[in-house]
Amino acid sequence: MSVSHRRPVPLSKAYRLLNHGPTVLVSAAHDGQRNIMAAAWAMPLDFEPPKIAVVLDKSTWTRQLLEASGTFVLNVPCAAQADIVQTVGSTSGLELTREQGRDKFQIYDLPTFDAELIDAPMLEGCVAWLECRLLPEPDNHQQYDLFLAQVIAAQADERVFSDGRWHFEGQDALRTLHHVAGGHFLTIGNPVDGKTLQP
Repeated sequence: MSVSHRRPVPLSKAYRLLNHGPTVLVSAAHDGQRNIMAAAWAMPLDFEPPKIAVVLDKSTWTRQLLEASGTFVLNVPCAAQADIVQTVGSTSGLELTREQGRDKFQIYDLPTFDAELIDAPMLEGCVAWLECRLLPEPDNHQQYDLFLAQVIAAQADERVFSDGRWHFEGQDALRTLHHVAGGHFLTIGNPVDGKTLQP
């Protein structure tokens, strides 16, 4: 995706980037190491300041990096990236780095760009990015693998998100992914507006 399509999202609208339940890619970096993983369980928690929750298994290297750095990015991938999502979600960055001396970004040729406020890499080609600062809740981390964070910066691809709203019509390759199981995904469908019923 061209840089020209990325636009800042006001923090008061950042929750809308996750409100429809997309699969996300979590990226983190610490001490010269970086990694990226898929996470199906992420959600907004609050409006102002915006907060999110994401579940990260204890075995993941990305979790170790974000716990050490205190920051991470939620990248919101699209249909065109389904293979990338499946790949980074089913491979171990720590094992690859130990065996090949290269990280997932290098091995799978995943282009990145710099975050505005933190050191974690942002994945090109996604349709939204949320820079997050970890809220330390060690009991939640250990007992439930649940991580809470404050969103401190957000961007989105203006072709499918602008004025605080998603609009995917005519952009099927940019529709967000929703993980079902075993490498199967659904893409976000067409909009339907509800009306309040009269009593």
